Amino acid sequence: MEYAIQNEYLTVTASDAGAELRSVRGANGTEYLWQGDPAFWSGRAPNLFPYIARLTEDSFTLDGRLYHMKRHGLVKYHTLSMEPPAAADSMVFRLESSEQTRAQYPFDFIYRIAYTLRGRTLTVTATVENTGADRMYFGLGGHPGFRVPLEAGLGFEDYYLEFDRPSQPYRVGFDDTCFLTGQEQPYPLEEGRRIWLRHDLFDHDAVILKHAPKAVTLASPRGRRSVTVRYPGFMYIGFWHAPKTAVPYVCIEPWTSLPSRSGIIEDLSCQSDLIGLDSGKVYTNAWTAEIH
Repeated sequence: MEYAIQNEYLTVTASDAGAELRSVRGANGTEYLWQGDPAFWSGRAPNLFPYIARLTEDSFTLDGRLYHMKRHGLVKYHTLSMEPPAAADSMVFRLESSEQTRAQYPFDFIYRIAYTLRGRTLTVTATVENTGADRMYFGLGGHPGFRVPLEAGLGFEDYYLEFDRPSQPYRVGFDDTCFLTGQEQPYPLEEGRRIWLRHDLFDHDAVILKHAPKAVTLASPRGRRSVTVRYPGFMYIGFWHAPKTAVPYVCIEPWTSLPSRSGIIEDLSCQSDLIGLDSGKVYTNAWTAEIH
């Protein structure tokens, strides 16, 4: 089932299947969100929890026991319940641990994802509550795809991704199967801020950066429409579209953590970039998309 919120600037739709965004539409009718053509990528904006990207052999260990979990964790494969709305311009989805989730991820939790509109900005807030007795370990992130181009008469290569200030980020190293190599290298930015889009940027899959600024804008100097994504509480930012294809979208992905190391089945309690949350505690993180 799909649900919608709106204000004078935006109409946002999300499905209870994975609580995934289905549409982000401007008042003039412009659709900003990729619409999930299965010929290229059927997703639109998956929510990532409790693991981001790949686990070696889709597996991890904890307390000496082996568990199996699919790429990007649990949320995208579950139907979430809708909580009573606190306001007309917000909606909150909820996933609570169950026998099914504990078979893959042995913790008790309540996960919520909230969508809220304020003017031209959509805020996406993830909240994790540890309802069990043990310290839990997890990562979370967003995976929204945005249409490129956003206007008629423009092409993919007319657009750039521009950070809000100059910096020298580092690209996280991946092997050919998208697992960590442990190698990182400086990633060049035009004038210290800008990445011009080209389809071959993604021939080796996602570009994942660390030490990058916490805001990036998708725009074209020839156009009027843009998207600015802000992610102040996330350690990594990723850019992706389906490799070795000429597809009309780009994903802007805030991540708190990285996938498994190449050839290693990770122990969740030892993976250093995962969030550790004690019993009874609550963790909250948010990213925003400002639409023009």
